[in-house]
Amino acid sequence: MLRNAKIRLIRDGIVIYQGTLSSLKRFKEDVREVDSGYECGMGIEGYNDIKVGDLIEAYKLVEQKRTLE
Repeated sequence: MLRNAKIRLIRDGIVIYQGTLSSLKRFKEDVREVDSGYECGMGIEGYNDIKVGDLIEAYKLVEQKRTLE
């Protein structure tokens, strides 16, 4: 999980919210990233209605220039 990643909050298979993370913490310290399999705390910017069973997906938009073949 990267702090500057875009996120999607999914509840019951429906995207409820799209935005960014406001904070990412590991052991009460602010961190830039947390590897898979480790626990962390996340704050979602502009949203605080997280419920048990919600799924948070992080993604990164990458732009690639088109090439002629």
